[in-house]
Amino acid sequence: MSLSIGIIGLPNVGKSTLFSALTKKKVDAANYPFCTIDPNVGIVKVPDVRLQQLAGAFSSAKTIPTIIEFVDIAGLVRGASKGEGLGNKFLAHIREVDAIVHVVRCFHNADIIHVDEYVDPIRDMETVHTELLIKDLETIERRLRGLEKEARAHNKKAIADKEAFEGLLAQMDKGISAFSYMEEHPEHKESVKELFLLTAKPVLYLFNADTEEDAKKAIEYAKEKEIPYVIMGIKEEYEMAGLTAEELKELGMPLPKLPLLVTKSYSMLNLITFFTTGPDETRAWTIVKGMKAPEAAGVIHSDFKEKFIRAAVIECKKLLEAGSIPDAMARGWIRTEGKDYIVHDGDVMEIRHG
Repeated sequence: MSLSIGIIGLPNVGKSTLFSALTKKKVDAANYPFCTIDPNVGIVKVPDVRLQQLAGAFSSAKTIPTIIEFVDIAGLVRGASKGEGLGNKFLAHIREVDAIVHVVRCFHNADIIHVDEYVDPIRDMETVHTELLIKDLETIERRLRGLEKEARAHNKKAIADKEAFEGLLAQMDKGISAFSYMEEHPEHKESVKELFLLTAKPVLYLFNADTEEDAKKAIEYAKEKEIPYVIMGIKEEYEMAGLTAEELKELGMPLPKLPLLVTKSYSMLNLITFFTTGPDETRAWTIVKGMKAPEAAGVIHSDFKEKFIRAAVIECKKLLEAGSIPDAMARGWIRTEGKDYIVHDGDVMEIRHG
């Protein structure tokens, strides 16, 4: 499954440095606005201790993790919705990703330029949110104008969409995102998703701070808005990237927080992992939470979805406890599941197909 996380924020907040730390790819990260113009794209492995444990237990020749794509998008400025800065180009790049990591500067450093002259995390978060809202309001109003004629002709879908979009417009006029609206009104979710709105994407705040105290006001804001967040010093994370746990210990450095960011980003997309394992290969597979066994099988190979017969399933924890497939079978821990089985995070599966 190819899903991507866009890294956004004002210029000079640490986006490109974060991207380099995550992907081990060297990108421009200069002390001036719009150093990044075209988005940088990188693939990041999703850390999962269960994968390594299974590979070790089965002496697998290959270990293949699941991955997630991160996109470093150019900095936004006030007025982007009207074309300021990189304006529409920036907003178009956001539209192409599935979720957002919004980097917010909380550290103070007079040598690093701030596009608004001084550091104010709450102002900066609201600047980005407002620009995305303005662009979405334009999209909704344009769509509503197009629906008027269809609704008057008693088109049932047009009438339903018009009702959904009018309710959405009223909420967004109050500063509420499309994502929050869909959470509160699941009956309108499918209609709203058709608009591909910028604020319909799930958001994770990354507070770039030297200490938690520096991010105190930002944390309070995120909690009030019920938006998940991670706190880290991006420069320190960049310096630690590539070092082993033993090397970090020798240098007296803390464990990196990047793995937490990756796993939170993964779960933000409502993704879970199931495994296949054996002496040849142990592999993690990404699916959307709630998928049934045939759909999960189709992620392994497209033919498996249509030709699915059944699946042998066991929880990863149980398989590791048993130590082998025969021992797990002897204990009655391996189940046979059919087409209606909903796959759970951590399931180890063997697919039977025609």
